[in-house]
Amino acid sequence: MRAVVLAVPAAVAGLTLLLSELPWFRRSSLTERLRPYGPAARTGPHRAGPLSVQSFRDVIGPLVAGFGDRLRTTLGVQDSLAVTLERLHAPVDTTVFRLRQAAWAAAALGAAVLLVLAAAPPVAVGALFVLGAPLLAFLAVEQQLERAASQRRSRVVDELPIVLEQLAMLLAAGYSLGSALSRLARRGDGAIAEDLRRVTNRVRQGLGEADALREWAAISDLDEVRRLVDVLVLDRHGADLGAMVSQEARAARREAHRRLLETIERRAQLVWIPVTIATLVPGVLFMAIPFIEAMRNFAAL
Repeated sequence: MRAVVLAVPAAVAGLTLLLSELPWFRRSSLTERLRPYGPAARTGPHRAGPLSVQSFRDVIGPLVAGFGDRLRTTLGVQDSLAVTLERLHAPVDTTVFRLRQAAWAAAALGAAVLLVLAAAPPVAVGALFVLGAPLLAFLAVEQQLERAASQRRSRVVDELPIVLEQLAMLLAAGYSLGSALSRLARRGDGAIAEDLRRVTNRVRQGLGEADALREWAAISDLDEVRRLVDVLVLDRHGADLGAMVSQEARAARREAHRRLLETIERRAQLVWIPVTIATLVPGVLFMAIPFIEAMRNFAAL
């Protein structure tokens, strides 16, 4: 009965927010219907009603975002959420991501409450489970984001030698730096191609080419990209950019080869773990048989 009393207000609030989005439930006034066609529509979004999903997002969004940022700092993550989402080219902003994260935490909280009510564990265990479930769901989404960011960084590092070789060939063929980057961004389909498309878009928006490249280096947070950008910005000084990029491509290829050999050696060492265990277990059993027999003879004396 107590669970029903607690669930009724939440159900009423959720039903109200759901129905507020349906046109037949809340008919907008004539002013609201004409607002998208007036001059005010170009100055900013119209204000939502007091009982709507938009108003709920405006109230809860900053609170959830602040809590998530503090938790992210506590976990020791250096990069901000905005930089991580921009690095992944995510189509959502920080507020939307935090609200989705809070929705998963709320779902975990509801499932934990139902499970505790059904199982009736001790109070301490139930309280720990109810409080820990939403926190674990919140952290799971955060960990998934960081894993995606780490995989993105690995893709950029793996693709860098090929992109450098292509860029060096284009520069040696007579392309300018801007046209070469645009060609790679337009014809590529990897992680670096997406980053270069953002660089070219920023240049079209009026940002300088060197500033757009430095912005890419800051967002990627990779030493390899920083070295490449330091070379590319020398284009304004009349340097032989094609030869310098070729040298960077050879260095990146050697580094990729070193990482490949390191991975092969590590996997070769992992092969010996099951072999060692399979060898030690029978050996221990064979040693245990005479030891047990000797102890039995000693106890019989």
